[in-house]
Formats: sequence, structure tokens, C-alpha cells
Amino acid sequence: MFLFLLLENWIPFAPEQGSSVAETVDWLYVFLVSLTIFFGVAISLTIFYFAMRYRRRSDDEYPDSIEGSHKLEALWIGIPFAIVMVIFWWGASVYFTVFRQPTDPLDIYVVGKQWMWKFQHPDGQREINELHVPLGRRIKLTMGTEDVIHSLFVPAFRVKADVVPGKLTSIWWEPIKTGKYELYCAEYCGTKHSGMIGYVIVQEPAEYQAWLSGGAGGGSLASNGEKLFSQLACNSCHKTDQSGRGPALEGRFGKSEALQAGGTVTIDENYVRESIVNPRAKIVAGYDPVMPTFQGLVSEEQLLQLIAYIKSLGDKKPGELPGGTATPTTAQPSAAKPAPEQPKPSTPTPAVPNKK
Repeated sequence: MFLFLLLENWIPFAPEQGSSVAETVDWLYVFLVSLTIFFGVAISLTIFYFAMRYRRRSDDEYPDSIEGSHKLEALWIGIPFAIVMVIFWWGASVYFTVFRQPTDPLDIYVVGKQWMWKFQHPDGQREINELHVPLGRRIKLTMGTEDVIHSLFVPAFRVKADVVPGKLTSIWWEPIKTGKYELYCAEYCGTKHSGMIGYVIVQEPAEYQAWLSGGAGGGSLASNGEKLFSQLACNSCHKTDQSGRGPALEGRFGKSEALQAGGTVTIDENYVRESIVNPRAKIVAGYDPVMPTFQGLVSEEQLLQLIAYIKSLGDKKPGELPGGTATPTTAQPSAAKPAPEQPKPSTPTPAVPNKK
């Protein structure tokens, strides 16, 4: 820790550690730099020593023949191999820590555009080039782009992820200090790429809630997605009672589904996005490829709204309404108005033969 404080105070390019993974990333970085310096100095000194020790001192001096050594060869193969394996294991451990999705995060959706970052909170608050987040809460960003490749980079958090056209990427962090941290685009995206910057503002939870409650309304991301779902008439095929031409979406997000072409797929953000813009790419088994594409009909922001709505249906059961009640069907009689009692069929009277 003292080493990092020294780097922060004396070396201007060592940013503050603002997330839970920053120290882990820094230790790996310090290890790699130290290893490079050690072997750089050691190899330089060895070359200099051998050059001086075994230099040719006269014209008639010839070097002695040196026989090979299997032990020496095993040593200079074994030591670099062990060092490379340590780097691989350490790097892979940090990679999986950073990119493994956390449980119960605060989901925030991001759209990159030349040259701005647009953030939308689950409750509907929107920001441009500024992102307010609470302290001590894991933040997950689901990111898309409206034009070219961007890359979201927060140096203080040691997190960076590309934002690629045609797919959604994600990244997460857990802030450990309040403050205002710089946010950059780390991928050259055009002539004004250097101006595509912003800030992440980490607040105490109570302060964040106060900011959240004072934001502009406009409905939550999921509610806007639900309205769009109806406007696009998606509900005419994806019916809750499973009678439509498409599967019911309740309870499916996050689950695995069998595909018509074989294999399975996990219903996640990327699959939902692909199914909207290219519905015939991966068809769920048991359904026909009748859904039209919505490529060009919905913007990247609207795609994120639809995904948020479908994601909100993940905990529901088919036929369940938002309030947790079951969808009434016309085939069942209403509880307030019981169906009129049907007359019981009369017992057939046995025929009595006529008496003459």
C-alpha cells in the first residue's frame, strides 16, 4: 500500500485507486514492471561481464571448445516457463475477476455516440458525459454504440471495455471512495475523439438517493420498454398466455433455451438484441421464423429499453401480470359473477308400454 501511495504522490501517471479491483490490477502491473527491470539489468550486466571476461586479448588467442550442458539448458528453459505461467495465472485471475458478472448489481445502460456518453439509470434518470453512482454498490454497465467503436475507460477504477457496433458489451466495478473521477473514450473514434470525456461521480448512498429522487422523470427504462413493446405490436405475437406465434417472454431471461437448429442459447442481453435486429439468426425450438426484423426501426437506446423490459419479465411466470396476478382468460367465469347454473340433464324416463 505504501508503494501505491508513493506512486500516486510522486508519479503523476499513477491514478488514484477508486475501485475494489484497482489494487489487484496495480500489483500485477508492478510485478510486470519489476520483472522487466530485473531481467533488463541482469541481462545487460551479464553481457558486459562476459564481454570483458572472455574478450580476445591477442591475435593468436582462440577460445576453448565448450561442451553443451543439459542441466544449464533445462534451467534456462524451466525458469522462463515458470515465470510465464505465473504471469498467465495472475493475469487470467485478474481478467476473470474484472469480467465475471457480479450478482445483484446496479444496472446502468450506456450508449456511445460521436462524441458523447449517454447514461440511463433504471429509474429513468438520464445523463450525458456524467454518471452518478452510489458508494459500495457494484455497478454494471451494459453498453452499445450508435455509430463506431468506442472504448469506455475509467483510469481510477482500472476498468476498460470496448463498445462495439452490433453487440452489447458490459463491465462492472465497485467504487470504494467518494469523489469525481475522469472518464475517457480509449478508442480513436473520429476527429473529436479527444473531446469524448466525462466524469463518474461517486456519492454516499443517501446522497445518491437524494440526487436520484431529484432527477427528471419520464418513466423507468423498463416501463418505457413496455410502452415501446406495445407500440411495435410485439405483444400480438409474444402473448403472455403462450397462444401467440412467438414464445411468451415471462420467466425466460437468464435461462437456457433449445434452438431449432440444434444446441442451446442463454437468453441474455446480446441474444435479445440479436433476436430483435436479426430474428432468424437463432430461432427457439418449436416456433416458426415469422418474426420480421426491426433493424433500423428502433434506435440503440430503444433496444436497451426493450431489453430492460424483457429482463424485468425474467422473474415472472407465463401468464402473470405485473402485479403478480394471473392473466384472466375468457374461458374461465368471473369470480364476481358466477356462471348461471346449467340445468341438470333429466334422467331419461323408461318407456312405458301402452296398455290397450
